[in-house]
Amino acid sequence: MTFTTLTFLIFLALVFVAYWSCGHWKVQNVILVVASYAFYGWWDYRFCGLMLASSLFDYSAALAVHKLSHRPARRVIFVLSLAANLGLLGFFKYHDFFADNFRVLAESLGWTVHFSTLRVVLPVGISFYTFQSMSYVIDVYRGQLRPTARLLEYLAYVSFFPQLVAGPIERGTHLLPQFLRTRTFEYDQAADGCRQMLWGFFKKMVIADNLAPLVNPIFANAAGAEGGALAVATIFFAFQIYCDFSAYSDIAVGTARLFGFELMRNFALPYFAQSPGEFWRRWHISLTTWFRDYVYVPLGGARVAPGRGAFNILLTFVLSGFWHGASWTFIIWGLLHGISVAVERLICKHTPRKVTDTPGGEAWLPSPRTLLNMALTFGLICVGWIFFRASTTGEALLILKKAGLSLLTLDPVPWALALTEDSPLGWGILVLLPGLVVIEWITRRRPHPLYLPGWPRPLRWAGYLGLIAVILWAGTFSNVEFIYFQF
Repeated sequence: MTFTTLTFLIFLALVFVAYWSCGHWKVQNVILVVASYAFYGWWDYRFCGLMLASSLFDYSAALAVHKLSHRPARRVIFVLSLAANLGLLGFFKYHDFFADNFRVLAESLGWTVHFSTLRVVLPVGISFYTFQSMSYVIDVYRGQLRPTARLLEYLAYVSFFPQLVAGPIERGTHLLPQFLRTRTFEYDQAADGCRQMLWGFFKKMVIADNLAPLVNPIFANAAGAEGGALAVATIFFAFQIYCDFSAYSDIAVGTARLFGFELMRNFALPYFAQSPGEFWRRWHISLTTWFRDYVYVPLGGARVAPGRGAFNILLTFVLSGFWHGASWTFIIWGLLHGISVAVERLICKHTPRKVTDTPGGEAWLPSPRTLLNMALTFGLICVGWIFFRASTTGEALLILKKAGLSLLTLDPVPWALALTEDSPLGWGILVLLPGLVVIEWITRRRPHPLYLPGWPRPLRWAGYLGLIAVILWAGTFSNVEFIYFQF
């Protein structure tokens, strides 16, 4: 069930009415669990059994780890939990990758391999709920979280439908306690949730889904495409994936607020970042902090020698890339970002900008130096997006070569005009993208652009209705799935 469908809106309305019709939080949790499994089972009912089995195992493992006083026994249970979660991901997500690469390696050594690859269906959202469940057990093992004995609330924590399929990846320390307390309807919280959802619908249906038919044909025929077209398609893809993925997070956060829950912020204007490190503190924050806390810090983090610290960064980013998909392109994508962040860490001595800092600084307009830093960072990120989007490493290198050469001749400018002529919005897409940048810059100190507390009510409602009209007029209603569903 995709957020941008009439089916979801009907589903949401029914769950909302049933949820707030109940006066007790325990009954509300029952409704959320049933609704979440129905939401997930909409893709394939068999996925529900897999998620339930994973949840029951980690729930039991966390309780055992907490109750056992014998350290070796605790460690055994903990390792078994990690092995089960990673084994689950390994089988459903990486089986074909390892099988294919083993066959290629064996054939290069002159061996004949007769087995055929088992094509496994990838359950939607498995990477997200597995990491969420795994972090719960890790936190219990570390003594940072007391496990709950309430199974229903734990199932609600793992399966909570607003963020189940594509995050944010929540922690037990933040989300689980919200299921264990009384929740009352707050109009202001729900109204702001609706506003954030509306902004997410706009980014997904008007921008991301209208960029898709411009990006997909170019990358599907990279060998035959001109360099200028590839360069434009890469920039378009940078905006497509940002608007697509951040829109999911906006809708997820807004939907959760309708039910009295607060989810973590997952995107904080990453394209205003002035360095690769700052970009990753603002992009997919829940995943970045997950790898920081459970991979980078246990490896030693930045508390070790510079060389070892650089290795820790590289390994963390390579694993993050591999998390995104079973392909060498994702591994190289992670490696490229790891190198850029490691180099930044080694040569830059200033204090890193925090995600809570105002992106681009406090000034009304960015300084020339700030603009240059943001442009260079965006260019570096786009190089990475080529590997993220390309089907093979060879194709990515070809795109990088052709697109790079075209920039020397300014070919992307006429190609941008030529490509958008065939778009449903025409050249309007070239107005929407700068418009998005301007709006996000002006509202960068707010939680989202439609948070307008100082505006008169008639003006606010004119803005909301105008945005709805734009979605109805220019939005895509062909049920285009979110990009991160594949992960």
